[in-house]
Amino acid sequence: MSVISTPYTFNEEDLYVDLRSITGRRVFLKCEGFNFAGSIKLKPATEMVEAAERSGLLRPGSVLVESSSGNMGVALSMIAASKGYRFLCVTDSRCNLSTRLLMEALGARVHVVTEPSADGGLLRTRIDYIRALCALDDRYVWLSQYTNPGNWKAHYRRTAPAIARSFPGLDVLFVGAGTTGTLMGCARYFRHWHRPVRIVAVDTAGSVTFGGAPGRRMLPGLGMSVHPPLLDESVVDEAVHVEEADSIRACHRLAERGFLFGGSTGTVVSGAMGWLARHDSPGLTAVAIAPDLGERYLETVYQANWVRALYGDDVLGPSESGGALGSLAGDPPPPPTPTPGPQARHRRQENGGRSP
Repeated sequence: MSVISTPYTFNEEDLYVDLRSITGRRVFLKCEGFNFAGSIKLKPATEMVEAAERSGLLRPGSVLVESSSGNMGVALSMIAASKGYRFLCVTDSRCNLSTRLLMEALGARVHVVTEPSADGGLLRTRIDYIRALCALDDRYVWLSQYTNPGNWKAHYRRTAPAIARSFPGLDVLFVGAGTTGTLMGCARYFRHWHRPVRIVAVDTAGSVTFGGAPGRRMLPGLGMSVHPPLLDESVVDEAVHVEEADSIRACHRLAERGFLFGGSTGTVVSGAMGWLARHDSPGLTAVAIAPDLGERYLETVYQANWVRALYGDDVLGPSESGGALGSLAGDPPPPPTPTPGPQARHRRQENGGRSP
């Protein structure tokens, strides 16, 4: 039995989904959404807040402020409410409505920027707004998840050791790349582990994190419009890029089997399946990190009109063979075409061969 008095002290660390029956490939999905913040961001949020308290940066009367596309904002909203701080989340128009409402329900204020900067897009606009705010009022304390070492240290101390305990024979780890906190924490931990582990970063197409050209990105979470300061590419073995349409297809494939995950998780799963398809080694032990669950994406990823308006009519159609996920193992065959009975054949003959 677990009994808690503060919401940020609970996090389910040891839950994995075996995707073999869904994707046909052996990979274990580490589910990070089972806590009161609903995502992996609870761990770095807690780490950064408590470090700021220990250093004296956070004091009674301080107002936390952070730039977030959603999940970090929810985690900080929850922690701020629990600890008695006020919190302002600066986000942009891509943040899901349900996520904004959730932050406000927890007592946070949400400021939404809509005009992208010519150099750095909406993220740059968010950061510029925070810097101007902090310059005007010293009550505001910006944790800066993009540069704060607590971001990656949380995963070095918690996420990676948990994976190591469950999978002592781990060969490859797939980690989504946003601020790169999760990526850096896990990569640094396994760099000095007892056996080599291949670290594969999964990024979204249109992100500049690994030097790609900037492009449209509509799903919050992964990807960056500026180079992430935390990133050290020397500890990453490989980076793969996933189109957002493939992320959405992966989410819907998982939902068809009863697993409702968020857009970031769809990206990681799609990237992992593509990599495993190109490196066909049946004996590999592979783990992928699922940062979030899907309830906050009901109006976007799981809303057919939204998806088709942005990605075209074919995104939610039947999967092409050889796609990122491939054919689902055990899918039932399509229903047979019914053979018309004698009465139907007679009516068709009366209509000149046409169906009535």
